[in-house]
Amino acid sequence: MQTANRIFGGLIALGLLFATQAALGQARYPEKPVRVSVGYAPGGLPDTVARVVAQKLTERWGQQVFVENRAGANSSIAAQYVAGAAPDGYTLLITDNSTHAINPFLYKKLSYDPKSLAPVTLLARAPLYLAAHNSFPANSFAEMIALVKANPGKYTYGSSGIGSTHHLCMEFLKAALNLNMTHVPYKGTGQSVPAVVAGDVPLAWSAFPSLAAHAKEGKIKLLAVNSLKRSSSAPNLPAVAETIPGFDFAPTIGIFAPAATPRSLVQKISADAKEALKSPDVIQRLAGLDIQPVGTTPEEYAASLNADAERYAKAVRISGATAD
Repeated sequence: MQTANRIFGGLIALGLLFATQAALGQARYPEKPVRVSVGYAPGGLPDTVARVVAQKLTERWGQQVFVENRAGANSSIAAQYVAGAAPDGYTLLITDNSTHAINPFLYKKLSYDPKSLAPVTLLARAPLYLAAHNSFPANSFAEMIALVKANPGKYTYGSSGIGSTHHLCMEFLKAALNLNMTHVPYKGTGQSVPAVVAGDVPLAWSAFPSLAAHAKEGKIKLLAVNSLKRSSSAPNLPAVAETIPGFDFAPTIGIFAPAATPRSLVQKISADAKEALKSPDVIQRLAGLDIQPVGTTPEEYAASLNADAERYAKAVRISGATAD
């Protein structure tokens, strides 16, 4: 009995030692570089937000925060990678809401379990702009609607891929307004934006960072935004919600960690990211790109993703899109 008690007592002591060491490790986090996977190619909205936040966290933590692009399958490749990583806070995911609000309805079989990724914080949201080639006959959103209705099946639009926010946004719009247009999917905004600039497709949705220079040069014209309200960066452009009440497909960008990451560590990363977003230089830089910094608790981000899932599930059904 005494031997058993000694063994049991030793196990308790060992467990307390490990728990203490883990707690100390979390308190000192990060003690080495942190790697952030982004589910899309460089230059897009998620990548832009990730690099701004990574730079500020590098300054705050005194450890390099590296951004690695693992593009493909609507962020599924990056999600799978991070979901399988060690839950120690040194491998994180920054991406849009596709991983939790779109892919579960788009793919019959996912390469990752959404529950294997823990929401950390909602970093930012930004509207998509409906861009038209400068030769497109319509010069406003209302004129575009009238033109497409008068010419069913004549016009195409480009997106960053099947099941992307850009695709589902337009399909929902088409269904609500009874528009007949053909979808031309590309591999990311790195292809879809050049396509509309070149006139290969007359229309495409994209975030402001991808369109700003082309709009300034007069190669494209902007017709509308897909957020619930008008953008302060372009107050003269109507929000689609002014025509379709409740229409809101503005992308949201956030941080995820492997689900088994200790709660205290998730909260620390969330709090530090929120503080980073309050920095005047971050606010100014993102505002110049028409990106709104947010910053939430993990619980608030999870609730936001659930609300997004309801909206996007309907859009996927309307589009009939599948990615398998």
